[in-house]
Amino acid sequence: MNPSLSKFMLAHTPPSILHPTPTMTTELPLNTGASIPALGLGTWQSAPGEVKAAVVHAIEAGYRHIDCAFCYQNEDEVGEALQDVLSRGIVKREDLFITSKLWCTFHTRVEEGLQKSLDLLKLDYVDLYLMHWPVPMNPSGNHPLFPKLPDGSRDIDHSTTHVQTWKNLEKLTQSPSPKVKAIGVANYSVKYLEKLLAQATIVPAVNQIENHPYLPQQEVVDFCKEKGIHVTAYSPFGSTGSPMFNDEAVNEVAKKHGVKVGTVLLSYHLARNSSVLAKSVTPSRIDENRKLIALDNEDMQKLESISKTKGLTRFVYPPFGVNCGFPDKPDGMDLSG
Repeated sequence: MNPSLSKFMLAHTPPSILHPTPTMTTELPLNTGASIPALGLGTWQSAPGEVKAAVVHAIEAGYRHIDCAFCYQNEDEVGEALQDVLSRGIVKREDLFITSKLWCTFHTRVEEGLQKSLDLLKLDYVDLYLMHWPVPMNPSGNHPLFPKLPDGSRDIDHSTTHVQTWKNLEKLTQSPSPKVKAIGVANYSVKYLEKLLAQATIVPAVNQIENHPYLPQQEVVDFCKEKGIHVTAYSPFGSTGSPMFNDEAVNEVAKKHGVKVGTVLLSYHLARNSSVLAKSVTPSRIDENRKLIALDNEDMQKLESISKTKGLTRFVYPPFGVNCGFPDKPDGMDLSG
């Protein structure tokens, strides 16, 4: 095509075509050939007695991506919600994308960990099964989820590695009737991914990480893109009381588009070709989170500039009480593989 004609066509192409408005069910491709809905409902820290109603409402409102984990201790209520909407014909199972995660005390019992989640969720399979953290913990310790040593530190299982756990996850996909459609990881830095990929037969379909303008984890996002690993962002609004809702740049973008700050923070991830999880048990907020917009290059430059002056360099995950995002060797945890 003539370069001048090409530039003319580009200049006269409506923004709605160049930057189509994403929706909550926009399908983002995985390296398995399947796809993942752009927006998911997160269930972490959703209190007992609230989760079922939240999941039911979300699916009735159009959500098709539900993120769960055995460690969240509420998969039983998620399962009740799924049975509710499936039995009423609100949605078909094949139209849902359900994620669960292998907890750290099950690294040497991968099949058992998966089956526990399936039983709680009342499902025959999950669409995505993630290694929750690359940190094996003692399966016979003094607590089923968070075992500790006498000195109060976490009881790490040094007899195995996250790489061996991955090899066992790979086996889940090789059975005649697999109970997982895809496998992936969560909370992996570049260093951990490099260790894993060096010995992996299957490249993870997803790396689920904390991600937002204050913690863009650009090195991880870029590495995953290079390797064909999809990124799913959790905690898109940051922690409780996050300053992002008052951030000048974020508010400028929101004002420009006539939307709320939350819409900008969720849409930021879709502009990065990442899916995003929005956690809420409040019906009005679940509905509000469905509103997504197309951000242009100017918007993204403004949002991406935030981390250069106000960004975080690492994050702390409460169950471990140590930095789990970027350190080479957190407090006695051998993640060398």
